[in-house]
Amino acid sequence: ALTLDRLELSNSSRWTTMAAAATRILMRRPTAIFLNASRLDYDKALDFSRLQRITDLTINSVDAMTDSDEIANLVNSSKAEIIITKEMEVPLSAVQKFSSNVKLMCEAGTGYNNIPIADARTRGIDVCNIPTYSTESVAHMVITYIMNFSAAIFQQAKMLHEGNQSNFKVFQHPIYEITNKKLGLIGGSGTIGTAVADVALPLGMEVLISSRSGRLPKGHKYENNDRVKVVPLDELLSLSDFVSINCPLNSETRHSIGEREIRLMKPTAFLINTARGAIINEAELINCMQNKVIAGAGLDTQEVEPPAADSELWTLDNVFLTPHIGWRRLETRQRLVDMTTDNIESYIAGKIKNVVN
Repeated sequence: ALTLDRLELSNSSRWTTMAAAATRILMRRPTAIFLNASRLDYDKALDFSRLQRITDLTINSVDAMTDSDEIANLVNSSKAEIIITKEMEVPLSAVQKFSSNVKLMCEAGTGYNNIPIADARTRGIDVCNIPTYSTESVAHMVITYIMNFSAAIFQQAKMLHEGNQSNFKVFQHPIYEITNKKLGLIGGSGTIGTAVADVALPLGMEVLISSRSGRLPKGHKYENNDRVKVVPLDELLSLSDFVSINCPLNSETRHSIGEREIRLMKPTAFLINTARGAIINEAELINCMQNKVIAGAGLDTQEVEPPAADSELWTLDNVFLTPHIGWRRLETRQRLVDMTTDNIESYIAGKIKNVVN
């Protein structure tokens, strides 16, 4: 028969074993490398201390790496188990050269089209991302463009920078109230599109959302809002005063906004892209803007970032570029570091999350 002393000893041994296992998990500090940390921490203002506590972290202070061999050599020489990138293309040829040490690739952002996720999976590498770190920041970028376009701020600033003060004598730009203007959201039922609507509606705007199904997802917060209408894409384009692209980039959306779509827009309308540059057919956009088909375009994202030095985007007076700053606000970038750390912490604990492959 099992005596009380033997039972207590058995339980004590079990708890000791469990505690030892838990300690091993807590003490495990896998090797990690951030391949292009300067893309995120370009001003050295971010706090990586929590990530450094749970990993043996190497911070490679460059904005990007392009050479496949250089990427693979750096990863392998660091003996990294975890690779972190920010909007940096990791070529298939680099992934194929990674040692078997590599088990996790963390994209410090939402989009992961820069990583060959299927091939990573065949090599037993999990790829995870951060789905929602910049929702409000990107939504505010859309509204910033709308506010600037409605008051011709960009155009007026350009005149002053060129030494042209004639606007102070005879005002030369059409400017508008945004109350009751129509804002068309392509991909507007998603997280960021909804956040744009959260700001636009209190400003008095009407919101149009494109949907193939003709309705918002069941339970969507604006499902029964009188100032939010769901319409086909062509109708959205033809009715909107401002069109904002907020959909993901995939095989269906790549170059889905081209000359045909832009010519459906009002000549007084503005196109805004804070999603991914390749959703717009850039060559066709340039042609439309050269011919003044619409009033202006605000591009926080471009098909190639930055555009080529000889790109006509730089010289068009009705196209306004920002260097993909929707996610770059200080608080947004620190949140991104913290949420990347959350992903890695979950991986160490054996409960990996936000896996995309």
